[in-house]
Amino acid sequence: MEIREALRTTGAVRAFDGTPVDRRTIYDLLDTARFAPSGGNRQCWRVVVVEDPEKRRALRDAYLPGWYEYLALSKAGLVPFAVVNDLDEEAAALRDAPAMAAHARSGPGGFAEHLDEVPALLVVLADLRHVAAMDRGDGATTFVGGASVYPFAWSILLAARDAGLGGVMTTMVRRRDADVRAILGCEPHHEVACVLALGRPIARPTKLTRSSVESFATIDVVEGAPLEPA
Repeated sequence: MEIREALRTTGAVRAFDGTPVDRRTIYDLLDTARFAPSGGNRQCWRVVVVEDPEKRRALRDAYLPGWYEYLALSKAGLVPFAVVNDLDEEAAALRDAPAMAAHARSGPGGFAEHLDEVPALLVVLADLRHVAAMDRGDGATTFVGGASVYPFAWSILLAARDAGLGGVMTTMVRRRDADVRAILGCEPHHEVACVLALGRPIARPTKLTRSSVESFATIDVVEGAPLEPA
């Protein structure tokens, strides 16, 4: 597959046909993704391939509370967990989360409720001993260090696309980080970066909708002239 096509067609996939993804396939995906860039080429990632049914269910249970909180915040018109949210407004919205959970239990459920059933479930960890967090201690929301691990996670998704698979990256489990760390046996220097759910798509997005370049790229300053094709 041409790289341009892969970049334009690798959308989030959350519905899979149930075909198993074997260890050899996962190995091949990681064997390709390991060439992703990282700070100092320190390759700070660790991957846990979760196969045990009990651990899968535990990860699902750690995922669900954050998901219902996300839905409650969205219903209130907030960007879920945005750093600039008014915390009192957010707290009021979160009171609807139990109702969201109860509603989900009354139906068949979706991706979140069946996370434990996806064909391949990978947890990507960052080894903090090898991450250069250039914004450490400056009072900002620290995410600069993610530059050393998220390109690797994205490369897994691109490799999956090339192999005829699909998937999605989610950070929802960070809402129950202590639970996830206990499930996986993390060391103090491990940080949970994301979960990747992979499988053969029931249907692949054929037309992804994204904002135009002119809407987010400007010349010289944030409010500068939009970048347009010459």
